[in-house]
Amino acid sequence: MRITISGPPGSGKTTVCDKLSSALSFSAVVFGRIFRELADERGLSLSELGIIAENDFSIDRMIDSRLVTIARENNDIVLESRLAAYMLTAAGIPAFRVYLNASPEVRIRRIGTRDNETFDEALAKTTERQASEEKRYKMYYGIDINDTSVYDMMIDTDTTTADEVADMIINALEAEGCL
Repeated sequence: MRITISGPPGSGKTTVCDKLSSALSFSAVVFGRIFRELADERGLSLSELGIIAENDFSIDRMIDSRLVTIARENNDIVLESRLAAYMLTAAGIPAFRVYLNASPEVRIRRIGTRDNETFDEALAKTTERQASEEKRYKMYYGIDINDTSVYDMMIDTDTTTADEVADMIINALEAEGCL
C-alpha cells in the first residue's frame, strides 16, 4: 500500500510520515529532506533554493521524477511530499492520499520551534517559501496546490497529535480493506 502525506509547511507531514512508517514497517521517503539537503549542499537557504528553482525546472523535475520512480518500485511505502498525491495520480500509481492541515498560527509556531526562529522570522520565511512553491507548481505542472480534490482523507492537525493522526490513517486504511 502506497501512502502519500501532503500538506503545507508545519502541518506535521514529516512526523506523521515517520510514525506511519514505524507503525506499518513501511519504508518512508521525505522529499522535504531531499530539498533541504540540496539547499545545504549548495550553501543556500530553502527560500534561496526556491527562488533559483523558479527559474530552473531541473531542480523540481529531478526531485519529482525521483518520487514517481520510488513509488513505482515500492508497493509498501509512505511518501511525504507536497506534490506526491498529484504526481502519483498523474502517473496512474495507486495510493492512499492524505492531506494534513493546520491553522497558519499553529503551523508557524511549529516551524519556529523546529528551526529555532521567532514567530515573525518563521512567518516571513514560510510565506516566501509557500509563494515560491505555489508559483513553481502552477508554472511547471499546472497544479493548483490549494486544490484538495485528489486526496482520499483530510485531517486537521491543530489539536491532534502525530500518533493520533497516524492511528486515524491506519484505521481508515483498515476500513477500506487496504491493510
